[in-house]
Amino acid sequence: MSTSLRYIKGVGQAQERLFAVLGVTTVEELIAYVPRAYNDYSDVQKIAQLKPGIVTLQVTFSNITARYVRRGLHITEALASDESGSVKIVWFNQPFRKTQLVANTQYFLSGEFGLSRQRMSIVSPVVERADNLPIHTARIVPIYRETKGLNSASIRKAVNAAFLQADRVSETLPQWLLDTYDLIPRHEALYAMHFPADVHDLAMAKHRLGFEEIFRLALASMLNKQEFAKQNALAVPFDSDFAKQCVGHIPFKLTDDQKKVLWRVFQDMERTHPMNRLIEGDVGSGKTIVAALAALMAMHAGYQVAYMAPTEILARQHAVSLQEVLAPLGYGDSVVLLTGSLKPAQKRQAHEALQQGSAKLAVGTHALITDKVAIHNLGLVIVDEQHRFGVDQRKKLQSKAKSMPHVLHMTATPIPRTLALTLYGELDISIIGVMPLGRLPIKTTIVSPNSRANMYKHVLQRLLLGEQVFVVCPLITESDMLQAPSAENVYKLMAKQFKDHSVGLLHGKLKADQKEAIMQQFIDGKLDILVATTVIEVGVNVPNATIMIIEGADRFGLAQMHQLRGRVGRSNQQGHCYVIPSDSKAPSARLRAFASTNNGFTLSELDLKLRGPGALYGTMQSGALDLRVATLSDTKLIAAARAGAEEFISKDENLLHYPVVAEHVSRIRTITNLN
Repeated sequence: MSTSLRYIKGVGQAQERLFAVLGVTTVEELIAYVPRAYNDYSDVQKIAQLKPGIVTLQVTFSNITARYVRRGLHITEALASDESGSVKIVWFNQPFRKTQLVANTQYFLSGEFGLSRQRMSIVSPVVERADNLPIHTARIVPIYRETKGLNSASIRKAVNAAFLQADRVSETLPQWLLDTYDLIPRHEALYAMHFPADVHDLAMAKHRLGFEEIFRLALASMLNKQEFAKQNALAVPFDSDFAKQCVGHIPFKLTDDQKKVLWRVFQDMERTHPMNRLIEGDVGSGKTIVAALAALMAMHAGYQVAYMAPTEILARQHAVSLQEVLAPLGYGDSVVLLTGSLKPAQKRQAHEALQQGSAKLAVGTHALITDKVAIHNLGLVIVDEQHRFGVDQRKKLQSKAKSMPHVLHMTATPIPRTLALTLYGELDISIIGVMPLGRLPIKTTIVSPNSRANMYKHVLQRLLLGEQVFVVCPLITESDMLQAPSAENVYKLMAKQFKDHSVGLLHGKLKADQKEAIMQQFIDGKLDILVATTVIEVGVNVPNATIMIIEGADRFGLAQMHQLRGRVGRSNQQGHCYVIPSDSKAPSARLRAFASTNNGFTLSELDLKLRGPGALYGTMQSGALDLRVATLSDTKLIAAARAGAEEFISKDENLLHYPVVAEHVSRIRTITNLN
């Protein structure tokens, strides 16, 4: 199975190099290179029954002719016949067909039957002799991810030759697991993925291989969780009187969801093994106040807290808002901000305060994890939008503590339950699903790109009231490849449309200090309209922004648009979101669904079904979700695979006895490990 591909019959050095482009270098990798789709050519029809569309026939050929029509165009024609009738066949630029086709020999043929040059015929069909087991016709035919010079037909030939030449594919899972969950052997599953006998055969293969993919992910997360739980942490005792005092100083009432999540966090921190909890909640659901109250309890117990944010602007905003919450309780002066843009003297002062223990709460960016930072008595780490930090970065932050600190992760990205359980199984997950009292749901309207007048009229009204506007575009500059609005063009359009108002442009190609300066201008109210790409997606709080316009909305995922929509309506003012498709066709079902609901979790589930995990997973750790077969919308499969992983651990199985699974689990743990 570890043999080079060049030893497979029909695969030479040139083709071996092309396979390497696809990441396939050995026989084992070729056999495991599962198709991305299938064409069903299994229904063999009679010519007399033909109707327009894709057809498969068993025929003999006669009247085979070949001619050059003009330079660059060669036509081969033949008559295909069975006992019910005949049909004309045409191939363009395939002169080899004349010598390839043998009279009085049975062939399978698959192609599209339709009108060509005012005559019904089949143009450029796939043909295969019927005296051999077909791999290109008369069956469910696999379609692969291809590269230039290597098409699916060539890949099928190589895969078929590999199965004929290679040893039997070794099993990767224990027999008791196969028996318990009714899984076919791996060899049978891989063969059926490439050459299924029928639809049921393919379904069994997908179930077997999909189970193993989810099993690996679940096993990796469970082992991570076990390892994390073995660490020792400093217990943070719960002081009910202090908790009541803290809540009493908040100028609003906590929602029931916030109370429940906060209580779970307090319980976690009381234990002597480290908390590892993820709080999920829509933008504006009140995750920050929960984190602030957890931080207060840790500081009250004598510990320091590190609060890590993904951007400098967000870190500054958190520092200000946390000081406001902490000041009435005597901790306002205990907050230090640590970001890369601070002057050397300011950094030294912050470092000394943290090392000496006078600073109780450090709010910052990646600057918190530099080697120069020494935190005297770190007890709690809070990481905002945690999937935006790499594993090594989180480990460095945690390594600042004498003992393993409690860790609280927060995300405003709504993650479907199936995805959360699969990817973040090592975390305890809490959800804040109810918005704070007084927060008005954002009104979302779909606008045709050719009918913007009413939208502009409303935007002008809000601008005259002193409110601000976000405009988000899928591209920075105009593209010949994608028909979608660019930020540069929309910026010019908005500047022309609203001449009496200040318009800014923000995108990823700007230098970091330029982006920070432009965003700060918008926060300070010096810009009325900000045209941007999705760089504004993360966390920035601009309460005065009440309108979000999403240009080229069909280019965004539902979850991503929901994140963008959450940038407005963050005060007691009504928020509005306008979504503008790239063309004037009727709005898609996706956009209609987006306009009809403000529930991020509902939208994330829909995104998962319509676009797959990549739509959501693009914002998370890359590399862990190596799912080629399983779909995260298959809740039954996920439940079974997770149960199998739990049983594998409870049986105290030695993972080293299953080297293929062990290698994958090790790689997944390296990517997703939050220890």
